Amino acid sequence: MQVLPRITVEVPVLAIGQGPSDYEHLGRYVDALRRLQGLHLTLLHIGVLEDFSQDVADWTKGLTSAEAARRKTVAWLQALPVLGSFSGWAERLIVLGGGNVSGLEVEVPAHVHDFQVSLVQALHDLLNDLLVDNVDDFILSSQALGFRYPHWTPHVAVGRPKTRGAGSWVIEPLAIEFGESRIRNRRFLPVFDDGGPGA
Repeated sequence: MQVLPRITVEVPVLAIGQGPSDYEHLGRYVDALRRLQGLHLTLLHIGVLEDFSQDVADWTKGLTSAEAARRKTVAWLQALPVLGSFSGWAERLIVLGGGNVSGLEVEVPAHVHDFQVSLVQALHDLLNDLLVDNVDDFILSSQALGFRYPHWTPHVAVGRPKTRGAGSWVIEPLAIEFGESRIRNRRFLPVFDDGGPGA
């Protein structure tokens, strides 16, 4: 059974600390430390495009079809602005995902917070365009979007906690370099026959 890719807006991690050993040192706190090359910070989670589109169709009771939602969402994603590269800082490891994931809690510049807020506002605008009423309720209810928390906590997931349960650990401060924002799994976005947006 094919697992459909999740679509997010994210920034890739380019470097942590002064070298690979600084990152590997986190293995004292974290099991199954993820590869440094694949680390990222999520700015906005859309989820599986087909699921999101169906959520819209169900919410609007078919006023907006799943196909129309797919097309407009792809066009919207392709038109999103790009956040330039930036530097951040981490001094704590936190537990996420119900206790299954350890993440570096990242201090980011104010303009990164502003960009993330602008993405959420852009999502509101998209949903209004898709004829979704009670947009805030939809965002919290959509299984695809998966919004669990009212506030964005910038973090980089790095592995599994060595011990179960909530909590945080103070670590040696780590500088983190991030690249430009991108759409994760962009290559899987559909291409439309009418010349509309695609991968």
